[in-house]
Amino acid sequence: MAAGPTLQLRDAPPRTVWALEQAGIAPLLARLFAARGVTSPAELDDALTQLLPPDRLHGAAAAATLLADALEHGKRICVVADYDCDGATACAVALRGLKLLGADPATLGYVVPDRAVHGYGLTPAIVDLALQQRPEVLVTVDNGIASLAGVAHARERGLAVLVTDHHLPAQENGAVVLPPADVIVNPNQPGCSFASKNLAGVGVMFYVLLALRAELRTRGRFDAAGQPRLDTLLDLLALGTVADVVRLDANNRRLVAQGLKRIRAGRAHAGVAALFTAAGRDARRASAFDFGFALGPRINAAGRLSDMTLGIECLLTDDPGRAAELARQLDTINRERREVEGGMREQAEALLEPLMPDGAPPPALALFDAGFHEGVVGIVAARVKDRLHRPTFVFARGQDGALKGSGRSIPGFHLRDALDLVSKREPGLLLRFGGHAMAAGCTLAPDGIERFARALQQVAAEWLDPGTLQRRLLVDGPLPPEQFDAATVRALDAQVWGQAFEPPLFCDTVEVVSQRLVGERHLKLGVRHGGVLRDAIWFGRSEPLPARVRLAYRVALDEYNGRERVQMVVEAAQET
Repeated sequence: MAAGPTLQLRDAPPRTVWALEQAGIAPLLARLFAARGVTSPAELDDALTQLLPPDRLHGAAAAATLLADALEHGKRICVVADYDCDGATACAVALRGLKLLGADPATLGYVVPDRAVHGYGLTPAIVDLALQQRPEVLVTVDNGIASLAGVAHARERGLAVLVTDHHLPAQENGAVVLPPADVIVNPNQPGCSFASKNLAGVGVMFYVLLALRAELRTRGRFDAAGQPRLDTLLDLLALGTVADVVRLDANNRRLVAQGLKRIRAGRAHAGVAALFTAAGRDARRASAFDFGFALGPRINAAGRLSDMTLGIECLLTDDPGRAAELARQLDTINRERREVEGGMREQAEALLEPLMPDGAPPPALALFDAGFHEGVVGIVAARVKDRLHRPTFVFARGQDGALKGSGRSIPGFHLRDALDLVSKREPGLLLRFGGHAMAAGCTLAPDGIERFARALQQVAAEWLDPGTLQRRLLVDGPLPPEQFDAATVRALDAQVWGQAFEPPLFCDTVEVVSQRLVGERHLKLGVRHGGVLRDAIWFGRSEPLPARVRLAYRVALDEYNGRERVQMVVEAAQET
């Protein structure tokens, strides 16, 4: 059996487990929560009253004043969106929220960059595009914190600029540089003490709306009893938060939990409901998994291969028929995206062969092919990173000839900091770069791929040790046989799992009784677990397993012919 990841048991402090059990939490959930850092039942309270207040978010009050003044004077507002799901949902939340709070719809508009034409963020070109709508206020969502030239250009043209973002600011000579906006709201800007640094872009915009509503109350526009219900936006907020793969800290989990409750209760916006239908998912049993693997990719596909306007319009319409048509279009584009991605992954595998003469990959990877599509490089980078456990960049050639790349990283390697070091060591190589620890993007000179690959590998060789380069998979230990039932699966599915609050991954030693390939690339298993024969499946695995093996698996309900049965969904295996 080929070597897989090292299975590492999560630590669940016994005292914390006991305290959670004493608070009335079921023993299995208490163990899972404690292993994910929960120390108090209060962290699991998903009531909206437990949300961090907006007055703790630096700039929110000033943003509220700016927007309240704009609404009072009927100023035209243009929202500058981004071309991913977070940006699309943030745009929809901004426009819907401003209308709820009294803005005249005729004064509201939006623009969204074309990935291939305009690049990322509030560029001068995007400002010029927005100017065609004759706005007086620009509001960025999920972008703008590093848009120094674009913000300056907007201010020169007489526009007020409100930047709402969650990305890291730009740096020059080691110092943070902020754009010259009228107001910046970003939990990751210097001087912001907001306790949740993990808000997605849509979350930041939602908090600005909360602050705006409070400001309008003080101005006498409405009282607390009659104020607009911003919780109607929570399905959009939950979708964007999960799809952007931000850490699900306690505050983000509350936001997502509330959005899921609205969807399960049949109170989703028309576009969200239509996306569930297009994806073949049951909205009555909505989960964070649906956001990350069904709805989010369909929204993102528009920004990758087409025009994110489709995604935004799907989230803005209240007409179920139009929503259904737009969702079908997004589904079609997503199918095309899968085909493009499949071809690029095959080509990436071919590019990897000469880089791995002894079978082991270098400490970091940078791949480029003239046929790669710019909109899919991030997905392919993630797939290669997941398979080889190496920081990976994949590049495509942009319309201007420059190489546009997207990278994904592994724990212990801060991707944006690595790019910063590469830019210092190789002056002129990186035309632009930005991002986070685990995901980043950059633009290279047209002939810069080999220089970049060498420089990135040098940084990785310095920063990464053999232990870091060995993939570790955190597991939650065995699932007691008596809890291997549908009730347990439903109890687990009812929770909010996601980035940094990963869904349970159990680990047990089993006997493999039978195994066969289904669909030519999935391993269907019959295993003996706790003296009982269980069904298991390993998607994307074709290599057979030994007779006795330690499996890392999730549990899921498999419905067939009206019958439910619990199935192991295998993620890794080790010989015993």
